Amino acid sequence: MIYQVYPRSFADANGDGIGDLPGVTIHLDDLVDLGIDAVWLSPFYRSPQRDAGYDVSDYTDVDPVFGTLTDADDLIAAAHARGLRILIDIVPNHSSSDHPWFQEALASPPGSPARARYIFREGKGQYGEFPPNNWQSVFGGSMWTRVTEADGTLGQWYLHIFDTSQPDFDWTNPDVRDMFEGVLRFWLDRGVDGFRVDVAHGLMKHPDLPDIADPAHTGLGTGDAADVQPVPYWAQDSVHEVYRDWRALLETYPGERVLVAEAWVEPITRLSDWVRPDEMHQAFNFSYLATAWSANELRQTINDSLAIFGSVGAPTTWVLSNHDVVRHATRLALTGDHPQGDGIGPDTPNLPDPIAALRRARAATTLMLALPGSAYLYQGEELGLPEAIDLPGDARQDPTWFRTNGERYGRDGCRVPLPWTSTGPSYGFNDTGASWLPQPDEWHRHARDTQRARATSTLNLYRHLLHLRRQLNLGHGNVQWEHDTYPDVLALRNRDILVMTNLGTDTVILPPGEILASSVPLTGHELPADTAVWLRT
Repeated sequence: MIYQVYPRSFADANGDGIGDLPGVTIHLDDLVDLGIDAVWLSPFYRSPQRDAGYDVSDYTDVDPVFGTLTDADDLIAAAHARGLRILIDIVPNHSSSDHPWFQEALASPPGSPARARYIFREGKGQYGEFPPNNWQSVFGGSMWTRVTEADGTLGQWYLHIFDTSQPDFDWTNPDVRDMFEGVLRFWLDRGVDGFRVDVAHGLMKHPDLPDIADPAHTGLGTGDAADVQPVPYWAQDSVHEVYRDWRALLETYPGERVLVAEAWVEPITRLSDWVRPDEMHQAFNFSYLATAWSANELRQTINDSLAIFGSVGAPTTWVLSNHDVVRHATRLALTGDHPQGDGIGPDTPNLPDPIAALRRARAATTLMLALPGSAYLYQGEELGLPEAIDLPGDARQDPTWFRTNGERYGRDGCRVPLPWTSTGPSYGFNDTGASWLPQPDEWHRHARDTQRARATSTLNLYRHLLHLRRQLNLGHGNVQWEHDTYPDVLALRNRDILVMTNLGTDTVILPPGEILASSVPLTGHELPADTAVWLRT
């Protein structure tokens, strides 16, 4: 069980309104109590924070907003003392435009070694006034930005899959490979147990940088039909050379050090390429996250996932929420579209009733935690936190909000600081009341202290499920499907546990057996809609 900490929003030890590494250390015992095995930390490196730390200016230092290198060392040591492993984000596709290498590139002439570390090209047109190709940035607009040369003239263009402040490295350059090998060693030597690799499918680009047929419909490979279009900057075969080298490097360190791929690739059959025995250890199963609340679709995704990961001997992974998507306590009951990274917006129709949406989320989690493999939890989902929708426009900070002129909220709604206590400043996020994003008034109802004391709370559901999952060794089990007595009910066995999830609208009768866990308290031996149960039969 891996728990994602988004440090900015987890806990704030110094009261400045932004979460920090000492705040994580203070709450490690709460994570042990929850029942997890490892903590994955989103970026805390030095950064101008134009994209919440995914724009790195120094990969071997801690940004002062999050603390110091000593704080990082203390966190790693404290986690290990409690039997927890620490994974950290590595962001290899691009750096911040403030990175010394990019500043050197801007000050250097075309064709220089400094520019060769990034992807600079001459523009098209008589005066180079047009971008080198028609690629469109994930954040909108061209994937190319033109620079002003040292003599004041307009010059070359540089590539950025994401924001203009995030120039892409050229991974065919040995300087880049050597630099990142040094970064990996730096953190491995400090004791981290592995890395979650950001945009693991994006490092290599087709050497010809060709135009693509439909630049407006490429996406991140989130499962939509339009996203399946092969593009020359995602999932190039040559990227696997990088991860074979990284895997070999990790193998030289004692203990188990792991690599986890954030690879948005479709179809899911391609995901096995990232977890072959000499590459990554795990890859996020975004196809599962994106699957609709449908018995048939979930069954198909679970089958595909088990077969695909199993074909290369890798553990299957499961995830329902993270820092880039609408929280599943809201998302699973949405009817409108909510693209990854863009989220919902003011005009999203039919926003769900929060009580009904939470019921579905609890059922989804009860199903997920019964599946063999590794599961990833996102901070706050154990509190049943919904997407925070009603944030003031002038408080929003996600670039999507500004890029879409307020048509999409972006990711702020899943990044609001956590409520630890039902009273007090910032609901226990800190002692001052400061908060980089405002917390909704209803946050007190989700606070950890009140949930810890309430037997039927979402927090205690997670604690119970995680305890049982470990006790029953479900992570190392297998799935056997039961006969479909009811078309809208998923029924499977893992070891000697029968797991039933009712995704329909009608209550169904449970078979005889001992109820070990249920997503909501049950009366009698019936399974209502949007409910899941673990039975020993």
